[in-house]
Amino acid sequence: MKGRRQDKILEIIEKYEVTTQEELADRLNEAGFRVTQATVSRDIRELHLFKVAGSSGRQKYAALPGKEEEGVASRYMDTFRAGFVSVAQAQNIMVIRTASGMAGGVAAALDAMNFTEIVGSIAGDDTILCAVGSTEETTALVEKIRAMV
Repeated sequence: MKGRRQDKILEIIEKYEVTTQEELADRLNEAGFRVTQATVSRDIRELHLFKVAGSSGRQKYAALPGKEEEGVASRYMDTFRAGFVSVAQAQNIMVIRTASGMAGGVAAALDAMNFTEIVGSIAGDDTILCAVGSTEETTALVEKIRAMV
């Protein structure tokens, strides 16, 4: 049941610009899945959904494709480039600025790229801080990021 429900969630967010958990719960209920907002919240977390700017300008749910799918690298790059504004270095910290509201999506794409230099990252609304192993690795990674975009 959970697998079918989560598949339906992915189908719904692909087809519609779903902006809230309540809207997603309503669409699932209409499709015959009896869910609460708490269930939807857990599914969103398990599916690693994040919000991106929709065509209406409002934030909508989106999912990064699984690693087994073809073209994953280009889709990660599309997500990364869509929100990326700039990158800077502060010793062994890489600071990425994004469009407002896009830091979570850009950080998820960055995480999926599996840069071994990144020890961890934190995303806010429009800023991502990445702890990198050393100052030298940070310098090289900043250059990689600039070359990517």
